[in-house]
Formats: sequence, C-alpha cells, structure tokens
Amino acid sequence: QVQLVESGGGLVQTGGSLRLSCAASGRTDRMYILGWFRQAPGKEREWVTAIRLSGTTSYYSASVKGRFTISMDNAKDTALLQMISLKPEDTGVYYCAASTRGSYYYQSPGTYDYWGQGTQVTVSS
Repeated sequence: QVQLVESGGGLVQTGGSLRLSCAASGRTDRMYILGWFRQAPGKEREWVTAIRLSGTTSYYSASVKGRFTISMDNAKDTALLQMISLKPEDTGVYYCAASTRGSYYYQSPGTYDYWGQGTQVTVSS
C-alpha cells in the first residue's frame, strides 16, 4: 500500500505562483510513475503532469507546459509541483497519484493505483 497526502493549495491571483507537495509513505519502493491530475467543478479529471521515478523523465500537458514543473525529492519521498504564471483555468482540485506499473499510459487515470485526497487551487481573475 502507498499513501499520498497533498498540501500547498490555496488562493492566488492570476499570474501568481504556488508549490504543491505530495508526501508518499508506505511501500514507496513500488512506485514507478507519479502524476498530478486536476478536476474543475463540473468537469472530468484532467491529467496535468507525470514523472518516471526511475530517472528524471517528465511529461506535461500542453496547457501547463512551460509553466508547471514536476520534481521528486527522493530522500523525502515527496513530489513537488511548482506552478507559475497561474491562470483562472488552472483552478481545481489537484490530486497526486502513484502507479506501480511502468506504463506508457501515464495520462490515463486508470494507470494509477493510489490517489491522494486532493488540494484545492483557486486562481482569481
């Protein structure tokens, strides 16, 4: 089992920055991919970014590329999501998720075995 706890969400103005954290515990040695998703009210959960824990390969959705950066502090088993130049459309609940499989389908929620409870990010216009 892997437990994931997100933190760092909040209210920020357009153009502002936030850094989200995802603290992993339990069988973290089983994690292969760690991803971030977000869900806005009335919308489906949307993939944001992912990182392969075997190296430093990371992936970003077109909507956040160049503004968001995912990284992993392996010593602390904590994933970080640095977000800059935030826009109102970035508003939503952000979830981190861990996959125990080395899948190429890192954009699919079905790839992930464990999910955090989410943290709210609100970007005001």
